[in-house]
Amino acid sequence: MEQVKKSIMVTWDYSAVSYSALKHAIRMSHIVKYNIVLFHIVDDPAETEAAKEKLGKVLEEIKEEFGTEVSFFVNHGKIFKEIAEYASKEENRVDFVVMGTHGMKGSQKLFGSWALKVIAGSTVPFIVVQSDPPEKDRYSDIVFPIDFKSENKEKLQWAIFLGKYLNSKIHLYKTPIGDKDLQKKVNVNLNFAIRFLIQNNIDYEIHSAPKSAHFHKDLLAFSKKIKADLILITTTKHITKADFIFGAKEQYLISNAEKIPVMCVNPKSNFATVGQFMYG
Repeated sequence: MEQVKKSIMVTWDYSAVSYSALKHAIRMSHIVKYNIVLFHIVDDPAETEAAKEKLGKVLEEIKEEFGTEVSFFVNHGKIFKEIAEYASKEENRVDFVVMGTHGMKGSQKLFGSWALKVIAGSTVPFIVVQSDPPEKDRYSDIVFPIDFKSENKEKLQWAIFLGKYLNSKIHLYKTPIGDKDLQKKVNVNLNFAIRFLIQNNIDYEIHSAPKSAHFHKDLLAFSKKIKADLILITTTKHITKADFIFGAKEQYLISNAEKIPVMCVNPKSNFATVGQFMYG
């Protein structure tokens, strides 16, 4: 029996950023050989059939413009629940989601990024984009911040997955910490990452962040300097209402002013799909 292909899910609302997300997904699908499914939400169930008819025409346009076969799924409900729920169901075979966002603008600065609310409920990673992919055909430089948290290991599996498929260089960006015990944990995570990157023949470089109180700003400045194609992060382990209102640290990155795509991996996510890559 032929194995069912995995999918890249694209959140779809006909906006310019959803078209950008589609372009990123198409580029990735050509490399990893995954299907693409557009996920569209309507407010009223009565709108479902009209939405399907409209999306059918969009699929024809995509095939004509990009030469890529794409499918779609229409559902009704709240985006914060339905997107994550569909992506997380094992039978849907979604490996990761590509989502467009307009960044932190206007009222989002007060109430938090809706993108983070969607991401926090999912067991699969999200690649958040704000613009079209660059001219090059893949993410060749990926920034991987290293800190003292154990969740680095979950993120590492995706670095290996991307490194293997995309032939990317992984830039390990080390957090500066004064506390000696925490610094030991940073070094343990760094050495762990290096070991598995070497075992999987993935190119890497090590960089140390300057000693400052603004690690995320320094991380973004570094990413801009090396013209990074992707920043790979884990989300806050226990997202609270306060994080949505006042902003978890990753909101600064996923809505970054440089418009660098960010891959967000939720702690305790389902990474069995890439576990095979850990040992070469």
